[in-house]
Amino acid sequence: MEQVKLKGHLSTKIGFGEGLKIAGERNSNLIALGSDITTSVGMDIFTKEFPDRFYSLGIAEQNAIGVAAGLALSGKIPVFSTYGVFAAMRTLDQIRISLCYNNVHAIIGGAHAGISVGPDGATHQALEDIAALRALPNITILSPCDATQTRLATIAAVEKLNGPVYIRFGREPMPDFTSEQQNFEIGKAQQINKGSDLTIIATGHMVWEGILAVEELAKQGISAALINIHTIKPIDKEAIIRAAKETGAILTAEEHQITGGLGSAVAEVIVNTHPIPMSFVGMPNSFGESGGALELMKKYGMNSEAIVQKSIELLKRKK
Repeated sequence: MEQVKLKGHLSTKIGFGEGLKIAGERNSNLIALGSDITTSVGMDIFTKEFPDRFYSLGIAEQNAIGVAAGLALSGKIPVFSTYGVFAAMRTLDQIRISLCYNNVHAIIGGAHAGISVGPDGATHQALEDIAALRALPNITILSPCDATQTRLATIAAVEKLNGPVYIRFGREPMPDFTSEQQNFEIGKAQQINKGSDLTIIATGHMVWEGILAVEELAKQGISAALINIHTIKPIDKEAIIRAAKETGAILTAEEHQITGGLGSAVAEVIVNTHPIPMSFVGMPNSFGESGGALELMKKYGMNSEAIVQKSIELLKRKK
């Protein structure tokens, strides 16, 4: 497979912090905003280097978005981060009006994304953040697949964009496998594997599960393509349409509610351009619970085994 070499396991929040540090070294206008937490979201990597460019605003997430908007309108590049459930949903009104309506360059880091947060339980598992934000005009939504890509995505969010950005990342150490020299471009999907029977389109941690699934499917004589959608919005329509035409079946995989997430975004493209059989791997419209990361991903059907099973079922519907 292209661009894949397991280097170890590392939390994607580390990539976020490293990206902030690198971008901060290049641009003194970068300002970090915390919500009573720094290490938990990887922001301590930046704050240790630039303590005078960090402001802790307490557990007042809605206020933090207002502060971010004000800083952005004053010529700064604010980066606010907290757990994704609070970063995307408690602050939704402020994101909509203060950031998106004004179309200001402010970055939100949604940490603890998905069910792999594990022991923190349902209240802290961000499973609806993509759905909540995807309908808002002007916002870019990034969901990188490992720590290396999260670092590159964070740098790109600071240096390549001009509007509101939401970056989704996790807490638990996960496989770090993409190349340091990868061609990362916002809005452009990455083809990780080519295949002819179906295409697996994955995002975030589920990309690695997709890699494992492709390998298992190959053992069963099934040729599966794999695409990494690291940019949920704007989504790469060309890559999706091309996959639909080349393989005739698409399965999406995400660590998020099936409703409103990557699967819905892909389906919106497919239904309007090249309708084909589809299937979805994700949270089945339920809340999570406390438990180990891998244990929960297995229980709720968000792992390579689920991808393999649903891929086989999907192929039965392919004409």
